[in-house]
Amino acid sequence: MERIPILHDDGKWRCPWPGTDPFYVAYHDEEWGVPEYDGRALYEKLILDGFQAGLSWITILRKREHFRKVFDGFEPEKVARYGPDKVAALMGDAGIVRNRAKIEGTIGGAGAWLKIEEEQGFSRYMWDFLDGRPLQNQWQGGEQVPAETPLSQRISKDLRSRGFRFVGPTIVYAFMQAVGMVNDHLVGCYRHAECADLGRAGHPG
Repeated sequence: MERIPILHDDGKWRCPWPGTDPFYVAYHDEEWGVPEYDGRALYEKLILDGFQAGLSWITILRKREHFRKVFDGFEPEKVARYGPDKVAALMGDAGIVRNRAKIEGTIGGAGAWLKIEEEQGFSRYMWDFLDGRPLQNQWQGGEQVPAETPLSQRISKDLRSRGFRFVGPTIVYAFMQAVGMVNDHLVGCYRHAECADLGRAGHPG
């Protein structure tokens, strides 16, 4: 696997991890590393990263639209009310990852989200760990990018204390990368500068 940016047929240099899969490249270009300030969207991504544990992200990405359908658009107000019948239905749905602990963790996480949202806003809660501004890293190669950091460890611990599950430090760091809390596009990737520009204004709240 390449560890440095690769040149694509469109003349753009990109991080190596999406390869040349058009579906994965589109995710890299349009979503990964873009600062996300919507609290519901942050909940969705955190939950999906939890479902990813032990799997590849592309597996979850290809199932994402079905996940959204059966989890009511990841609206925490709806998910928090799921009962045994809904859990049983989800366990019978081959279009998602059928893991009871993760499904139940999603429901518990929705309840935790609602409490944080009421207290301070979930988006503000997450971004306050970074004083509202993305961390701009300057990695040259993929081997420099960490799997977790002291900050992801701190966020992980706090999330667990509030009732979230499947939010270990590695999952949290992958989440931070995806939602632009850290800019981990390699500096040779064309998206590094663009995501840096997008994060310059910081959290709007």
